[in-house]
Amino acid sequence: MKLIVASDHAGFAYKKIILDHLAKRSDVTIEDGGTFSEGSCHYPEYAISASERVANKEFDFGILLCGSGMGVSIASNKVKGARCAVGYHDEATKRARIDNDANLIAFGARYMAMEDILRRIDLFLTTPYEGGRHQVRLDLIADYEAKNYR
Repeated sequence: MKLIVASDHAGFAYKKIILDHLAKRSDVTIEDGGTFSEGSCHYPEYAISASERVANKEFDFGILLCGSGMGVSIASNKVKGARCAVGYHDEATKRARIDNDANLIAFGARYMAMEDILRRIDLFLTTPYEGGRHQVRLDLIADYEAKNYR
Protein backbone atom coordinates (compact mmCIF):
# COMPACT_ATOMS: atom_id res chain seq x y z
CA MET A 1 0.00 0.00 0.00
CA LYS A 2 1.42 3.39 -1.02
CA LEU A 3 0.68 6.40 1.19
CA ILE A 4 1.41 10.10 0.99
CA VAL A 5 1.31 12.21 4.17
CA ALA A 6 1.17 16.00 3.89
CA SER A 7 0.60 18.89 6.26
CA ASP A 8 0.88 22.59 6.74
CA HIS A 9 2.95 24.16 9.51
CA ALA A 10 0.25 23.51 12.14
CA GLY A 11 0.31 19.78 11.40
CA PHE A 12 4.06 19.44 10.91
CA ALA A 13 4.93 18.02 14.37
CA TYR A 14 2.06 15.49 14.19
CA LYS A 15 3.09 14.53 10.65
CA LYS A 16 6.53 13.49 11.88
CA ILE A 17 4.94 11.20 14.50
CA ILE A 18 2.56 9.73 11.90
CA LEU A 19 5.43 9.03 9.49
CA ASP A 20 7.30 7.20 12.29
CA HIS A 21 4.14 5.24 13.17
CA LEU A 22 3.58 4.19 9.56
CA ALA A 23 7.24 3.30 9.04
CA LYS A 24 6.77 0.45 11.55
CA ARG A 25 4.28 -1.23 9.21
CA SER A 26 5.70 -3.69 6.71
CA ASP A 27 2.74 -3.32 4.34
CA VAL A 28 3.21 0.35 3.44
CA THR A 29 5.46 2.59 1.40
CA ILE A 30 5.32 6.21 2.55
CA GLU A 31 6.18 9.55 1.02
CA ASP A 32 6.38 12.82 2.90
CA GLY A 33 4.39 15.31 0.82
CA GLY A 34 5.56 18.35 2.81
CA THR A 35 5.69 20.83 4.39
CA PHE A 36 9.18 20.31 5.66
CA SER A 37 9.33 22.80 8.55
CA GLU A 38 7.15 24.60 11.07
CA GLY A 39 7.55 27.82 9.10
CA SER A 40 4.30 29.41 7.98
CA CYS A 41 2.98 28.01 4.70
CA HIS A 42 -0.24 27.68 2.72
CA TYR A 43 -2.13 24.42 3.37
CA PRO A 44 -3.86 24.29 -0.06
CA GLU A 45 -0.52 23.80 -1.82
CA TYR A 46 0.26 20.61 0.11
CA ALA A 47 -3.30 19.28 0.29
CA ILE A 48 -3.93 19.77 -3.43
CA SER A 49 -0.58 18.30 -4.47
CA ALA A 50 -1.06 15.17 -2.34
CA SER A 51 -4.69 14.83 -3.46
CA GLU A 52 -3.75 15.04 -7.14
CA ARG A 53 -1.23 12.27 -6.64
CA VAL A 54 -3.82 10.07 -4.93
CA ALA A 55 -6.48 10.85 -7.56
CA ASN A 56 -3.95 9.98 -10.30
CA LYS A 57 -3.36 6.60 -8.58
CA GLU A 58 0.27 7.34 -7.78
CA PHE A 59 -0.70 6.58 -4.16
CA ASP A 60 -3.44 4.41 -2.71
CA PHE A 61 -4.28 6.79 0.13
CA GLY A 62 -3.37 10.18 1.52
CA ILE A 63 -3.25 11.53 5.05
CA LEU A 64 -3.55 15.29 5.47
CA LEU A 65 -3.07 17.53 8.50
CA CYS A 66 -3.62 21.16 9.33
CA GLY A 67 -4.78 22.98 12.45
CA SER A 68 -8.41 21.86 12.25
CA GLY A 69 -8.40 19.29 9.45
CA MET A 70 -11.08 21.34 7.69
CA GLY A 71 -8.87 23.46 5.44
CA VAL A 72 -6.91 20.56 3.97
CA SER A 73 -10.14 18.59 3.51
CA ILE A 74 -11.83 21.44 1.64
CA ALA A 75 -8.78 21.95 -0.58
CA SER A 76 -8.44 18.22 -1.21
CA ASN A 77 -12.04 17.84 -2.28
CA LYS A 78 -11.52 20.40 -5.05
CA VAL A 79 -9.40 17.78 -6.85
CA LYS A 80 -11.31 15.61 -9.30
CA GLY A 81 -11.26 12.06 -7.95
CA ALA A 82 -10.30 13.02 -4.40
CA ARG A 83 -12.67 11.93 -1.65
CA CYS A 84 -11.34 13.35 1.61
CA ALA A 85 -13.09 12.98 4.96
CA VAL A 86 -12.20 14.53 8.30
CA GLY A 87 -11.43 11.76 10.78
CA TYR A 88 -13.14 13.35 13.76
CA HIS A 89 -14.55 10.11 15.24
CA ASP A 90 -13.70 6.40 15.02
CA GLU A 91 -17.01 5.34 13.49
CA ALA A 92 -17.06 8.31 11.09
CA THR A 93 -13.57 7.35 9.95
CA LYS A 94 -14.70 3.78 9.23
CA ARG A 95 -17.85 5.01 7.44
CA ALA A 96 -15.69 7.24 5.25
CA ARG A 97 -14.16 4.06 3.83
CA ILE A 98 -17.22 1.73 3.99
CA ASP A 99 -19.74 4.14 2.45
CA ASN A 100 -17.68 6.70 0.55
CA ASP A 101 -14.53 4.87 -0.52
CA ALA A 102 -12.58 7.86 0.83
CA ASN A 103 -9.05 7.90 -0.50
CA LEU A 104 -7.81 10.66 1.78
CA ILE A 105 -8.32 11.37 5.46
CA ALA A 106 -7.73 14.70 7.22
CA PHE A 107 -6.94 15.48 10.83
CA GLY A 108 -6.70 18.60 12.99
CA ALA A 109 -3.48 18.81 14.97
CA ARG A 110 -4.83 21.57 17.20
CA TYR A 111 -8.01 19.75 18.22
CA MET A 112 -7.31 16.01 18.04
CA ALA A 113 -5.18 13.89 20.34
CA MET A 114 -2.28 12.09 18.70
CA GLU A 115 -3.38 8.68 20.01
CA ASP A 116 -6.83 9.21 18.45
CA ILE A 117 -5.28 10.17 15.12
CA LEU A 118 -2.99 7.13 15.03
CA ARG A 119 -5.88 4.80 15.89
CA ARG A 120 -8.06 6.40 13.19
CA ILE A 121 -5.31 6.12 10.59
CA ASP A 122 -5.11 2.40 11.31
CA LEU A 123 -8.92 2.13 11.09
CA PHE A 124 -8.94 4.05 7.81
CA LEU A 125 -6.23 1.89 6.24
CA THR A 126 -7.78 -1.43 7.29
CA THR A 127 -11.46 -0.73 6.58
CA PRO A 128 -12.59 -1.88 3.13
CA TYR A 129 -15.05 -0.11 0.86
CA GLU A 130 -18.38 -1.96 0.90
CA GLY A 131 -19.50 -1.06 -2.63
CA GLY A 132 -23.00 -2.21 -3.57
CA ARG A 133 -25.65 0.43 -2.90
CA HIS A 134 -22.93 2.96 -2.04
CA GLN A 135 -21.48 2.82 -5.55
CA VAL A 136 -24.54 4.57 -7.00
CA ARG A 137 -23.71 7.63 -4.90
CA LEU A 138 -20.06 7.62 -5.90
CA ASP A 139 -21.13 7.32 -9.53
CA LEU A 140 -23.29 10.43 -9.10
CA ILE A 141 -20.27 12.33 -7.82
CA ALA A 142 -18.08 11.02 -10.65
CA ASP A 143 -20.74 12.00 -13.21
CA TYR A 144 -20.83 15.53 -11.79
CA GLU A 145 -17.04 15.75 -11.91
CA ALA A 146 -17.00 14.51 -15.52
CA LYS A 147 -19.51 17.17 -16.56
CA ASN A 148 -18.11 20.09 -14.59
CA TYR A 149 -14.34 19.57 -14.22
CA ARG A 150 -11.85 19.72 -17.05
